[in-house]
This record gives sequence, structure tokens and C-alpha cells, in this order.
Amino acid sequence: MLGSTDPLRPCYHFVAPGAPAWPFDPNGCICWKRRFHLFYIFQNHDLPMMGHSWGHASSADLVRWTIHPPALVPGPDDPEVGIFSGCALLSREGVPTLVYHGVEAGTCIATANDDELIGWTKSPHNPVIPEPMKPDDPGYGVYNVFDPHVWREGDRYLAILGGRVKPRDEFDTAYLFESRDLVTWRYLHPLYEPRPEWTDAGDDCACPDFFELRGQHVLLCISHRTGARYYLGDYADGRFHPRKHHPMNFPGGSTFAPETLLDDRGRRVMFAWVPEARTQAAQERAGWSGVMTLPRVLDLDARRQLTIEPTCEVESLRHHERRLDPFNVGDGENIRIDDVSGRNLELWVEAEVTTGGRFGLDVCVTEDGGERTRIVHDDAARTLSIDTTRSSLSEDIVRPFPNPYDPKVDETKGVRDVPVQTAPFDRDGQRLTLRIFVDGSILEVYANGRQCVTQRIYPTRPDAVGVHVFGDGGSVSVSRFDAWDMAK
Repeated sequence: MLGSTDPLRPCYHFVAPGAPAWPFDPNGCICWKRRFHLFYIFQNHDLPMMGHSWGHASSADLVRWTIHPPALVPGPDDPEVGIFSGCALLSREGVPTLVYHGVEAGTCIATANDDELIGWTKSPHNPVIPEPMKPDDPGYGVYNVFDPHVWREGDRYLAILGGRVKPRDEFDTAYLFESRDLVTWRYLHPLYEPRPEWTDAGDDCACPDFFELRGQHVLLCISHRTGARYYLGDYADGRFHPRKHHPMNFPGGSTFAPETLLDDRGRRVMFAWVPEARTQAAQERAGWSGVMTLPRVLDLDARRQLTIEPTCEVESLRHHERRLDPFNVGDGENIRIDDVSGRNLELWVEAEVTTGGRFGLDVCVTEDGGERTRIVHDDAARTLSIDTTRSSLSEDIVRPFPNPYDPKVDETKGVRDVPVQTAPFDRDGQRLTLRIFVDGSILEVYANGRQCVTQRIYPTRPDAVGVHVFGDGGSVSVSRFDAWDMAK
């Protein structure tokens, strides 16, 4: 496969098979017959309008995937000219069903023909919710028909279609519909009212995913401007009342298009697309693009705050363990970890950090320090950051914000290159625990189960494999430092 020997191509994250994929949204995730199914957008350039279609992969363990034939492709007799984002659910009859946005058509459905979810039959009634395109179309100026998410509630189906508040198309909301049969739908009202203190007029609610979590409800979605985010709140009588709003992507990052499934163990497992941070020309030269995050478990802690951790199945990829004895890092000291190096690693670090101090790691470090990616916890600022200022010597790297999925900088439109991604993170007096996953050109940093920062990095030099730790503003006691090479 073109690009398969590229050291920047991740080896244990899910990567789009074949040619570059943009967009590469995860969709229709479902656990069926004790197997995980991941559908995703890819492009068939032999078809009109870029040929946006849904690919299909399945796994028994969330980390080793079998690629299947495409699940949904726009056909010449279909009302849609492309397949965009959507979801999966079980119908009342227990049949796996895909609901998707048919480009230039509206909300469409397809049902599974087999238990392997290989074959799908599109409904002859598609689009079941037409997209209003002209002023005399039903719903024109009233609601959006875009990015459906559907669930069962009692004897009816409910759907939310993401977008902005009509008719001015400002501020985010989702539009609620109901049906008894998945074919005939009735518009009800907006699911929630926008909160201008949390979001801007240009934000939207796209790729929505709405689910219950320990008595609360989570609306997971994106803004096309800023990336992945979520609302946490209360839901009753068809109305969602957000109490909190939190980004899952931060300026300079590129976590996008999140999608979850509920597995047979009751876990809420999330995937997201992590777009490239290099130019389109660089992606085409590489011959590949399209990377998912590791599968992540979302939960609520005792304080009703969202937690995020990699699934335990990821640990099956570990080999060649290195476990260091406890050690101290002096104020201003930078220590090279001689026994640990590589581009495909998991690091597990626990440390007592001086109040108000800074502690972190450099990964993918060259011998002379010319390339490195810096991970920093700043206790005083209560932040966790990834600094890619020196991650790559390539001139093709760009970390655009806003519009993190589109690798172009246009300062006339306010789109700038942001090399340092900084997220809020408060340890609340607890020992710092970092789980760090380095895989080719992707970096994921999980902190105390409370925060996760994801970034793309592109070291150019073959010696960019070193790992260092450093401290500033006081000594740091490292009580645990474990490392594993990771491979499928």
C-alpha cells in the first residue's frame, strides 16, 4: 500500500485504507453480535461530486481491524450524490439501521442484510426527511436537514439534525423530529437553546451524538470552526437543558467529528477523526491521510464531570516493557531517558509536581534537540499543552485555527497557524498521571482521566526518537515511569 512504509504513518491507530481521505469522519459506530463496527467517510473519485461514501471496518477488540467492502456508495438511481455523516441504531424489529445525510437530498436510511453488516439496502422512501432547498419547500428557513442522529424512545424514534438557528443561521442548535416507523417524520422543535456565553454566532452543531451517561445527558458534536466539544445537562420531554459546555479540541489542535457507541459491557466508546496538520500537497505526496483517535471511554465521575480514558484493549498492543525506578527532576533540569526511545510508544508517568511548578516530557527528540515535541503541565496556569514549535523541520506543516480540518492559513479571514495547543487542566491536588501515546505523526496525551489533548506531529529526522523529562519552578518526584513499544 502506498505510504505504508512512511515513518509518519501511524501503526496502531486506525488509518484510512487506500488513498488520502478527507473528510474521514467516523460514523454509524455500533456493537453488534459481540463485534465492533466502524463506518467512516471516504472518497471514490471515480464518482461525481468527490464520491463521498461510507467505508466499513470491524473488530473484535477495538484495536485490530478487518476492512470490509464499502457499506454505502451513492448510486446513479439514488436521490443523493454523496454520503455524509450519520449514525447507527437498532430498529424496533432489532435490525441494524444506518441513518445518514444524503448530499443534495436529505436524511436517508439503510438496513442491514446480514449479521456481518456487509450488505445494506437503502430505503425506497429516501430521503425520509427532505432537505429544504427552495423557499416553497416545507421547513425552509425553519430547520436544518443535516448530520442526523436517531435514537428510540418508547414506541417512537427521535432524530436531531444539526445546524444553526434559523432563519438567520447564527448560533448552534439541533432540530428535533419524531417518527413511528423511521419513514414518516414530524418536526417538533429545537432540541436546545444556544448559549452565547459559551459559543459564538459562527458556531454550529454538526455531527451530533446524544446519549445518557449515569443519569445525565451528553450532546457530543463539533463546531466546524473549532472542532469537537460537548454539552452536559438534563433532558426531559424532548428538551435538552445544557449545564456545562467543554471543548475537546483547542486552538492549534484537530480533534474532529466525534462518534460513540454503547458496547455490550455498557461502556460509551468514542472515536474521532484527527485531520492532518500538513498541506494538501504534502498529503498527496505521502499517499495517505485519514487517522482516528484511539477508542476512548467516556464516563462521569463522582462530581458529575466527564472523564476520558483509552480503552483497556489498547494495552494488548504493548511489548518490550521498560520500568524505571523512581527518580527526581531538579528545578530547571532536563533528563534524557536513555532506555526509552521510538516513534510508536506508550508512556505512563506519575509525578508529584511542586505547587505552581511546571513538569513535562519531550518526545521525538533528535540528538541535538533540533526537533522535539514538548508536553507541559503548568500547575500555576492549570493547563496541559502540546508545543509543536520544534516538532518538524518541514515547511509543509500548518496548524490552522479556526477551521482545524482545513490545512490553510488565511489571516484575512482570521485563520492563523497555532503551534501550541493549550487545554485547561486542574489536578485538584492529586498526583499528576499522564498516559502518552506516540504513533508516527499522532500524539495523544491523557491526564488524570480528566483531560485529553490530541495533536499531529511530523518529525523529519530519523534520530527524532528520544524521550526527555524536565521540571521548572521546583523539584519533581517521578514515582512511576513505564514505557512500552506499541504494535499490532
